[in-house]
Amino acid sequence: FSDIELDVVFTDPDGVEMRVPTFWSGDQTWRVRFSAPKTGLYHYRTICSDTSNSDLHDQEGKVEIAPYNGDNRLLKHGNLRVTSDKRHLEHHDGTPFFWLADTWWMGLVKRLRYPDEFQMLTADRVQKGFTVIQIVAGLYPDMDQFDERGANEAGFPWEKDYSKINPSYFDMADIRIQWLIKSGLVPCIVSCWGYYIDFVGIDVLKRHWRNLLARYGAYPVVWCMAGEAIMPYYLAPGDKRAELITKARSGWTEITKYLREIDPYHHPITIHPTDCGHNQVDDRSVIDIDMLQTGHGGWDSMPNTVRQVIDSLAIEPKMPVLVGEVSYETIGGGCLQDVQRFAFWSCILSGACGHTYGANGIWQVNRREKPFGPSPHGMSWGNIPWDEAYRLPGSAQIGIGKALLMRYPWWQFEPHPEWLANHATKENVRAPYCAGVPRTVRIIYMPNFMTVQVKGIESDTKYRAFYYCPQSGNETEIGTVNPDADGNWQSPRPPIFQDWLLVLEKTG
Repeated sequence: FSDIELDVVFTDPDGVEMRVPTFWSGDQTWRVRFSAPKTGLYHYRTICSDTSNSDLHDQEGKVEIAPYNGDNRLLKHGNLRVTSDKRHLEHHDGTPFFWLADTWWMGLVKRLRYPDEFQMLTADRVQKGFTVIQIVAGLYPDMDQFDERGANEAGFPWEKDYSKINPSYFDMADIRIQWLIKSGLVPCIVSCWGYYIDFVGIDVLKRHWRNLLARYGAYPVVWCMAGEAIMPYYLAPGDKRAELITKARSGWTEITKYLREIDPYHHPITIHPTDCGHNQVDDRSVIDIDMLQTGHGGWDSMPNTVRQVIDSLAIEPKMPVLVGEVSYETIGGGCLQDVQRFAFWSCILSGACGHTYGANGIWQVNRREKPFGPSPHGMSWGNIPWDEAYRLPGSAQIGIGKALLMRYPWWQFEPHPEWLANHATKENVRAPYCAGVPRTVRIIYMPNFMTVQVKGIESDTKYRAFYYCPQSGNETEIGTVNPDADGNWQSPRPPIFQDWLLVLEKTG
């Protein structure tokens, strides 16, 4: 594993080459997984770093690639990429992709049993409309190295001296990753928690990433370089933390550049941050998606959440922005479904390309009979079991929100604060939000029981209005919108004292 590197160069019918890394499968076995961008006859040859190894080097062959005829959305439409406007994601065939992720940081451990429990949780998330699972590939947060809580059925991902990987660990991970894809969920694969860069160094993490690329690069995935990338280990001395942060930022920049160089599929790359993804690296251009983490304080974290989304969208170079972690449902005894709805709608209508939800109890896989327990700092994040947490109402309610967006060309939405007389700002986040497409649709989120004055209604467009309940998805018809001579219209009072969505959609 550490002595050689083996690649396979595939040449397509037009003579275009793709150099694909292989992975060590144990003993004397190396394997390659290849996803072809077009059909036809491919030629391949192997390139081994040890050119004297005649069993591995300069082996040649042919493979015929046939078209995919199934109905799996991910395989049918192709890998993900950033859209030309640098604000959203789409499949390679141009089909828009909405990021609605769930947080399963420790979803590959044996504590979430496969197949029954893993498949049950997967089915629930598919039914609710999730499209992405954020999952760590073995080197986990909130524990020290080789903590038994991080093992799967085959043990740990690396030998304890980090001299080589444990292929059997990744064989078990394969089964779970493949099930997510079969179910239509994109794995957002996080290589490790960021402090491993201090534990094991850059070279080991490059080998870790090469193994992940070889195993999962042929699949429709998103790469996440690290979790809380520049955060020092929980017990790191206070006087060393600034130095560790600087070294981590430089190191993750180098590793990200390395991954970009060796990934023949050019999967989108993001990085899970301590605050903003663009602050975790020295060169912002090495990432494709700006992921944010904005706090676990419930309502107290919402001003920072909105502010970070708006500020990150204004940064050059432009890239899609999304909140990748905020206020897991029930963490700290709060952050309930009202917070989840607000976080989703305030971010989406402010211009985010999607949203990541998290439920306390799922991310760390609390078992009813044995919760995860304390993190290295000595405190537990909560004991709600995963099989209770997956039924928390917030996950269903943001799925209801996504269902409304899917009725419209959501990828064309832009924030339109000028469409409201009293729109939310970074200083006043509990006011209404508005986004949409001119002359097509306007969606207004009203976090408080209120009416709104809608402005600038086009004189050449007729709209139908209705209230949409963000808790149930039920609609309350309002009828035809009749603005005044200045294009203004006052909405009627909502039927129930709660948050609401007001929708104006073009008729005729």
